[in-house]
Amino acid sequence: TRTHACGLSFALGAAIFLLMSSPSFSNTKTLSKSRVSRSRVTARAVTSARGRRDAVVAGLSAPLLCLLKAKIAEAKGTEINKIFVAGATGNTGKRTVDYLKKTYPGVSIVAGVRSVEKAKKMGLDQDGVEIRVVDLGNMNTRQMQDAIDGVDAVVCVTGFVPSNPLQMSKEAHKVDNEGTIKLVDAAREKGVSKFVLISSILTNGRAIGQQDNIGFKVTNAFGGVLDEKLVAENYLRSAGIDYTIVRPGGLKDSPPSGTLLRTGEDKLFGGDISRDTVAKVLVESVFDQTASNTVIEIVEQ
Repeated sequence: TRTHACGLSFALGAAIFLLMSSPSFSNTKTLSKSRVSRSRVTARAVTSARGRRDAVVAGLSAPLLCLLKAKIAEAKGTEINKIFVAGATGNTGKRTVDYLKKTYPGVSIVAGVRSVEKAKKMGLDQDGVEIRVVDLGNMNTRQMQDAIDGVDAVVCVTGFVPSNPLQMSKEAHKVDNEGTIKLVDAAREKGVSKFVLISSILTNGRAIGQQDNIGFKVTNAFGGVLDEKLVAENYLRSAGIDYTIVRPGGLKDSPPSGTLLRTGEDKLFGGDISRDTVAKVLVESVFDQTASNTVIEIVEQ
């Protein structure tokens, strides 16, 4: 009846109001390490908050309970509990996994690699890290969807590795353009909340009058890789996923030796940076709301 329906609606509304307005409920939202939630909530406060929540939930019918859970999830916002690192056996990718393990021990990590054997030799499967195969140059979107199943965020630290001089353009196109786009499509189809993409300064060099810059010429000589990266960048921007594009300068294997300089897009035309620092920026971009839907350029000074 209409009266019964109104009563149920009122009960649901009251339950949601009680849960969402309770300070204890607000405290429970800080439990996840997602979105850089580092607040210290005591176990006693958590237990008390959960007890009050359960008492309200217990009085609801099954349909209302489902709706209430959906409202609670919406109120709590997006949580990042599992991160997929594509290119995890690379020099920067391995550092990205290591930084994640050290800084966010509560976050599950999936290392996306081309060779499981190589990943295990590098020790990537230690400390609870899950290994999954992903090959941007040779997998289709459906296969990539399987690889990233169940993750909340993707950090793409891939890039073609120059080998055969006669095949560089083909390989750059397969990995840095088409492969990255397929991974973006897979992430969108799987409902991934955040996509962080490593790129390079001067990727947009032609449009900003830097086509004669020595850094642009040298880098792009490897299969036109900057042009290929730009296509993937633009595709990610229009994909409807919360993104951060990180454009570092020249990558160094050595530890950081200077101060991090971070700017907006198309501001840096030279410089280098430690891979350790790049890994840190990539990971923190997953959780930093100020990095939402932005392009970040970084070098050391």
